Amino acid sequence: MTLRHFITTQDCSRAEIDALLAQAAGFKRSPGGRQLAGKSIALLFFNPSMRTRTSFELGAYQLGGHAIVLSPGKDAWPIEFEVGTVMDGDSEEHVAEVAQVLSRYVDLIAVRAFPKFQDWAVDREDQVIKAFARYATVPVINMETITHPCQELAHVLALQEHLGNDLRHRKYVLTWTWHPKPLNTAVANSALLIATRMGMDVTLLCPTPDYVLDERYMAFGRRNAEENGGSLTVSHDVEASYRGADVVYAKSWGALPFFGRWDQEKPIREAHRHFTVDAQKMALTNHGLFSHCLPLRRNVQATDAVMDSPACIAIDEAENRLHVQKAVMASLLATH
Repeated sequence: MTLRHFITTQDCSRAEIDALLAQAAGFKRSPGGRQLAGKSIALLFFNPSMRTRTSFELGAYQLGGHAIVLSPGKDAWPIEFEVGTVMDGDSEEHVAEVAQVLSRYVDLIAVRAFPKFQDWAVDREDQVIKAFARYATVPVINMETITHPCQELAHVLALQEHLGNDLRHRKYVLTWTWHPKPLNTAVANSALLIATRMGMDVTLLCPTPDYVLDERYMAFGRRNAEENGGSLTVSHDVEASYRGADVVYAKSWGALPFFGRWDQEKPIREAHRHFTVDAQKMALTNHGLFSHCLPLRRNVQATDAVMDSPACIAIDEAENRLHVQKAVMASLLATH
């Protein structure tokens, strides 16, 4: 991989994505290796994690490396990201020093930092990971910010395992689901990016136009579809969207026009509780696969019947996080 960092798959060529997927499949067949022997990675978690932390720590170990887990503001100093700010608040040190010092210690830096959910115009700039990428002198990996590129690769690897490597023109439904809280759009953004990159016929199913994703990612999706022979459609029609689908990928996210004003979004959200993936909807598909990035609230986002069915590949996808992240780490170190 020729990239200095792994921040978003939109920075990768299709050939680089295919190479990462092939390398991940190889790691799945043969987990051990020495690609990280004598190397280390700092994992910075500004937000909670289970799969991401476990898979990165274990992946580094399986390749002979060492992972150091840090939670700024908890077991490490709070960090400031604004340039030129007077640091007289809670932050004890600036990212400029943090990124440079860690670069002297470790060979890779990985960052998980969700939006603050106050102002999308600010959050969409992805300030935290971009600051680490700016100041670090070693490769930086996105463990989820406003996109989730590692989840993208794990998802597509699972689809290829079940549908074959050529996913072109498979009908792919990315559906919003009801959830009692407004969540990050990262996984939805990433699912849109990778499905269109694979040349799939993608339908973004959401309750109202308020839930359409940021135009940046919609534009990337349209471009990806054009370049890879697929399509991108927005729909608010549940039955029409599910009908004939080969893949249903579920995720909840907050409506961007109401970002930071969740009380105003709540009535819209409550009116669409029927956006749950259930057996009746899945029966409309073309024997479609179902998946979700996890964690998932059962009988809220998807029913027990769907989660426990043979069509559900969410566990396969979760396992694949380990393998694709090993490929990302190994690939970045091999070229830097």
